[in-house]
Amino acid sequence: MGNFKLTIEYDGTAYHGWQRQKNVRTIQQEIETALATMVKTPVALIGSGRTDAGVHAYGQVANFHCETKIPETAFRDGLNSLLPKDITVHECCRVHPEFHARYDVVSKQYRYRILNRQTPSAISRHNEWHIRKQIDREAMHKAARHLVGTHDFRSFEGAGSPRSNTVRTIMSTNFVDKQQGRLDFWIEGNGFLRFMVRNIVSTLVDVGLGKNTPYDFLTILQAKDRSRAGATAPPHGLFLMSVKY
Repeated sequence: MGNFKLTIEYDGTAYHGWQRQKNVRTIQQEIETALATMVKTPVALIGSGRTDAGVHAYGQVANFHCETKIPETAFRDGLNSLLPKDITVHECCRVHPEFHARYDVVSKQYRYRILNRQTPSAISRHNEWHIRKQIDREAMHKAARHLVGTHDFRSFEGAGSPRSNTVRTIMSTNFVDKQQGRLDFWIEGNGFLRFMVRNIVSTLVDVGLGKNTPYDFLTILQAKDRSRAGATAPPHGLFLMSVKY
């Protein structure tokens, strides 16, 4: 019985997220269908975690167990020949039998892209959040510094999805200015609550728009109250960039 690790890129626009669901298209389901075609038996795919409908990935990781003599490169190439064009497997490798794509995660890195200019993009409209009003990037950067460290992130958890443990550790945050009004927010942490990155981004944007100050952002974090934070940012600006083990 082999244990195989996949590194996956996908455009989440046409999918209802990563996790398998009834009567809708999901990334997990598409890959499991392709795997079953290759090995002639159902295969259960374990992802590093869920991504929501419309969210993208450059470096999602998953693993599966099966009895097969198919080489790793043949698995990769065979999957890519069967999968839709908006899902690509970049790597397939055999790993330790006990490797678990979810439970062995050390950290994840996300990127959220904002387009801050008057006109939207026709080509990149499914990959960035368009904000017309000018935002104060330095104020957002100052606010984001409060995220680094170990905190209770209950203020940024999606409503209706409470967990008993809402404490997470953020290793780093960064804003990177790109060309043509684009701004990338990077964040790496040991784990993320549902909608956590999108709720953080929207609250940072409120700071950038002058609705709150960087100190207000800190008080929102410390309040442990979802009603204090901003509305959830659109999913299509969010990318899972990498998963570290």
